[in-house]
Amino acid sequence: MPSNTKKNNLIVGLDIGTTKICAIAVEGDNVDELNVVGVGTAKSDGLRKGVVVNIEKTVKAIKKAVEECELMCGAQIRSVYAGIAGHHIRGQNSRGMVTVYHNRIVTEEDIRRVIDAAQVLIPNDREVLHILPQEFIVDDQDGVQNPLGMAAARLEVNVHIVTGSVTSAQNIIKCCNQSGLDVEDIVLEPLASSQAVLSPDEQEVGVVLVDIGGGTTDVTIYSEGSIVHTSVLALGGNHLTHDIAIGLGAPLREAEDIKHKYGVAMASMVGEEEMIDVPSVGGRNNRTMQKRVLASIIEDRFREIFELIAHEIEKTHFHTLMASGVVITGGTCIMSGADRLASQVLNLPVRVGYPENISGLREMIYSPKYATSVGLVRYGITSNQGKLNFVGDDTNLFHKVSRRMKDWMQDFF
Repeated sequence: MPSNTKKNNLIVGLDIGTTKICAIAVEGDNVDELNVVGVGTAKSDGLRKGVVVNIEKTVKAIKKAVEECELMCGAQIRSVYAGIAGHHIRGQNSRGMVTVYHNRIVTEEDIRRVIDAAQVLIPNDREVLHILPQEFIVDDQDGVQNPLGMAAARLEVNVHIVTGSVTSAQNIIKCCNQSGLDVEDIVLEPLASSQAVLSPDEQEVGVVLVDIGGGTTDVTIYSEGSIVHTSVLALGGNHLTHDIAIGLGAPLREAEDIKHKYGVAMASMVGEEEMIDVPSVGGRNNRTMQKRVLASIIEDRFREIFELIAHEIEKTHFHTLMASGVVITGGTCIMSGADRLASQVLNLPVRVGYPENISGLREMIYSPKYATSVGLVRYGITSNQGKLNFVGDDTNLFHKVSRRMKDWMQDFF
């Protein structure tokens, strides 16, 4: 029987996505090179647009993915870092200011007071998921990373606050608990993905991370090393599949297979003479069609997604500060030509983001579709090292989450 995770020093990330559930186990605490020892995946049928809509189906998929991961790593998994996504996610920037009283030297209490001053009014049906400090301003000096011990009369802070639906988070926790798992923390999935695929230099000079999942597309903007904008678009890879099914008159399952087998993101990449076999609905005979027809269907939907992303970028005042361009990740981005089309629509340099700095079962997970899972593990290791430690000894996860307003300093220093 597999042994306890703590005995084997395992950290496990659980990506609960619209199209797949993925569990990845890492041994050790080397965040610079993750030693992946277990991977498990299962088809996800219980979520829509990143939100749980069927507890039973989601629990079944989680159990399958975790059991597969356990068999591979030879250890029993008891706790996970679970990802959260969906159109209910909201991000906003806020600013707080306090006067420094104690001998005009900034103390930890001053830092706590200034972050409290940056709080915004959160509705009862929403919960704070992350408070992400951007910079401190000591008197008139901005760009301060750590003001502790500095002489000052006034202390200010800029933060990015991410909130989510209470019920959506509760359902994720419930599914994990019914699968026999404790949830160490819930983590915004695009934040996790960024830790897997973005370099520190990209985050510093400015970059847009686009994570195209099955049900939603997450847009995260970094500038000067910090997140300055997060948003979620209610379009994803499943919309491509539905378009293919309708456009080609094929069953949904076969449309998904066609997308993976023949899909390209730009019709100009396909010759007129290239043909594909298309299954028909209702058991009718297969048909032969031009591959360019399929490519045109896919390009139209991809173009819509990238145009919405361009609009999302344009409406922020950070659109001129993205010297690194755009990084696209997620399973849908594996499709040939996706980066070329994105660059054409966004008018920015684009690359596909792969999870980096991994060893062990590297060949199994070196793909954009595993970016979130790898990032969740990296987040968990950093948390255990005290840099992102929100866990503590509390048993109520939502009490832990609410403590982030008070314990956010460990997320920053």
